[in-house]
Amino acid sequence: MSGVHLLSWIESANHPAGHFPLANLPYGVFSRQGEASRCGVALGDMVVDLAALEAAGLLGLDGPPVFDQPALNDFMARGREAWEAARSRLTALFAATGDPLLREDPGLRAKVILPVASVVMHLPFKVAGYTDFYSGRHHAENVGTMFRGSDNALPPNWLSLPIGYNGRASTVVVGGTQIRRPWGQIKPSGADLPVFAPSRRLDIELELGAVVGTPSQMGVPISVAEAAETIFGYVLLNDWSARDIQAWEYQPLGPFQAKAFATSISPWVVTAAALAPFRVDTPPRERELLPYLDEPGPMLYDIDLEVLMQPTGAEHPTVISRTNYREMYYSAPQQLAHHASSGCRMETGDLLGSGTISGATRESRGSLLELSWGGKEPLTLSTGESRSFIEDGDTMTLTGWAQGDGYRIGFGACVGTMLPALERKDI
Repeated sequence: MSGVHLLSWIESANHPAGHFPLANLPYGVFSRQGEASRCGVALGDMVVDLAALEAAGLLGLDGPPVFDQPALNDFMARGREAWEAARSRLTALFAATGDPLLREDPGLRAKVILPVASVVMHLPFKVAGYTDFYSGRHHAENVGTMFRGSDNALPPNWLSLPIGYNGRASTVVVGGTQIRRPWGQIKPSGADLPVFAPSRRLDIELELGAVVGTPSQMGVPISVAEAAETIFGYVLLNDWSARDIQAWEYQPLGPFQAKAFATSISPWVVTAAALAPFRVDTPPRERELLPYLDEPGPMLYDIDLEVLMQPTGAEHPTVISRTNYREMYYSAPQQLAHHASSGCRMETGDLLGSGTISGATRESRGSLLELSWGGKEPLTLSTGESRSFIEDGDTMTLTGWAQGDGYRIGFGACVGTMLPALERKDI
């Protein structure tokens, strides 16, 4: 897969295995001690302070300032014309052979270009709403086989529409935030009634999250092509899941508290423009989709993904899964078009989880539920320890990148460490 690969005068942006070359320019929100949060882009091992660039008059965007905010929403709401203008101007300012205005001004460079190690990353946008989908066929078949048998693995509607549920925007957090083990109702095996206890079957779900940039109108459906135009970018997404709480509560309305306690996203939003060279087709359809879900072209992306697990005290993490986003059955634009098909209004900052991304082999499964086959086949980590589900102190990391010719469009990492459940007297 290829794309435009320009070199930058920021040397760290030119490393072939780095996640943040000039062709990427992902957006995030950062702060330094004693300073307000504001918007930036990642370039190599540096953060470009967009508020400072904007204040210096170097971005040239029409309208009031948008980057001196603690969220990307105002910029995202400006729409595709503004997104393209900002990307074009940033590329010109930081290309090795581009506009020398910033490159040749040491004082301005010191204000605008900051080491990423010197900043704290925050949630990159205000999450207006969060919807999680169930669009990975291998994942759906694995889970269905475990609980209903291989002959009834997929629900009858699965091949016709992207199944989803509305989650909690209030507990979407930026990667790096520690996660507290949740309490909930759990029905032990053989028991007639549930108990209230900390989850013991705590899991991750490897997902990609699509971020809606421009809103739709209530009562007005949108096409898949229109949906693609409204998506600003994508984040890594970990839909933390308490499987034992979920097993008791999910009938008949689906997940609730088992998912509501936390969802982690990566600090950097990789734009749809940066990923455009890596588009691939969705898989062949076993059942013809209804016309409103027709795709005008390739809508998935070729993105390599990994899950790493690191117990407390372990020197290095263990890669427990490798897969690719192209495994999805439904694309994010299809999910968004289906979401709006009833006339549901989509907002700037809406977050759509892809659903667990699993491949065809055991090594490519995107959740511990699948990797350990419901706990019956524990994993062995590089430390020699075994895991069926997440234990206290375990750190889970999601990472991913689209591989170009001599460069990568990366997402960085989405990290979370599991804290022990609160004592009953504390809740």
